[in-house]
This record gives sequence, C-alpha cells and structure tokens, in this order.
Amino acid sequence: MAGRTALVTGAASGIGLACARALADAGAHVHVVDRAGEAAERLADELGGTPWVVDLSEPDVVDTLPADVDVVVNNAGIQHVAPVHAFPPDLFALIQRVMVETPFRVLRRTLPGMYERGWGRVVNISSVHGLRASPYKSAYVTAKHALEGLSKVVALEAAEHGVTSNCVCPGYVRTPLVENQIADQARTHGISEEEVVGRVMLERSAVKRLIEPADVAEAVLWLCGPRTGHITGSSLSMDGGWTAN
Repeated sequence: MAGRTALVTGAASGIGLACARALADAGAHVHVVDRAGEAAERLADELGGTPWVVDLSEPDVVDTLPADVDVVVNNAGIQHVAPVHAFPPDLFALIQRVMVETPFRVLRRTLPGMYERGWGRVVNISSVHGLRASPYKSAYVTAKHALEGLSKVVALEAAEHGVTSNCVCPGYVRTPLVENQIADQARTHGISEEEVVGRVMLERSAVKRLIEPADVAEAVLWLCGPRTGHITGSSLSMDGGWTAN
C-alpha cells in the first residue's frame, strides 16, 4: 500500500480503527473520518494520517472530504434495537442516511479519481445482517442489505476502470457497539453478559467467540492488495459459520 491513500469512515474506534491501523501499517496515508474529534485526531497523529471530524448524518459534509483517494472503507454505522411497530421513524431514517446514503455519496465523490488512475479498492463493512435478518433490527438489516446492493452495482460499473468493490460480512465483532448491545440484552433478558454472548448472539454461529476487529481489518487489507483484482461484487462472510446454517 506504499504510496496509496485510504479513506476510512467511522475510523476512531472498533472495526474502523483496526482498518485504519492495518492500512497505515501497510504504507497507506489514511484519512481518519469520524465525529469523535479527539479520538480521530489522536489516531491520525499516531498513524501519520489526516483527521476529518465530521458528522456523517449530515449528508453534505461528504463534499468536504478528500476526493482523491485510492481506497475507500465504508465502515461508519449505528444501531438501534426495537420491534418494527415501535421503531422511531426518524431513527430509521437516520440509520439509512449514515449507512446507505453516506457510502453512496462517498463513492460518488471518490470513484472518478480512481477511474482516472485506473486503480481503486472499495471495501464496504457490511455484516452477517447484510445476508440474514434478525428480529428487532429492521433499520440495521435494511441498511446492510442496501449496502450489499450498492457494492454490487459499483463492482459492475467500476470493473472496466480497474476498481473493485466488495463487502466484508462479519458476525458479532468485539466493538463498543456490540459491547453496548451485550449490556442492553443482559438487562432485557435478565441474564449475565456471558450468557448473552453464548446463548443469544452466537446461537447461530458454529464458532462460539466474538470476532476481533483486527481479524476483520486483515480481510479488508487483503481485498485491497495487488492480487485481488478478480475479486469484485463479492460478500466475504466472517460469521463463524452462521450463514452455513
């Protein structure tokens, strides 16, 4: 990745942070995009990258981000758990804006430069919920399914320009977002956090442990490598066997 530039959204924590570090360690200059200002600036300083402190729920802020990048990792996301009949419509719309519209706007801005240079890598951090559904996660499942579709369209349009577009679809990853869900579900079900992980989250997974962010980042880095030019329009499952059921 020496000499390449990468833009990672939601880069200040969790999967995004691991991806930013992996890309920087491989030689890329990383644009660290996150609304958590201090964390983004601290990480950019650590990596020798550039911080961009923006709230991606405001679509127009994408126009302030750099357009001239070689790699885009669409990672930023939020979660809310509630049944459909009780799901707040404004929150449903917010989740679509951050997790579908923002990736579209980022790619609309960055693809022309990739096309001009004849090389680029788009990696969308999807989820097992981009391939399967779970109750009470209507907004998140809808957004991840939409991201899968966007990724495939980009793969078809971008192939002739030397640009690939893929999704990485992890199961439950040890991130702040997931750890908050563990605590919430433990309170809701009246069970321990350990039981939430084993009996609720990983019930459908053959591998009974959470995925580490660094493992996802390694998959992202591999998809950005020099020998993956024929891998496009794909969804790489990292779900511990969930979708094998």
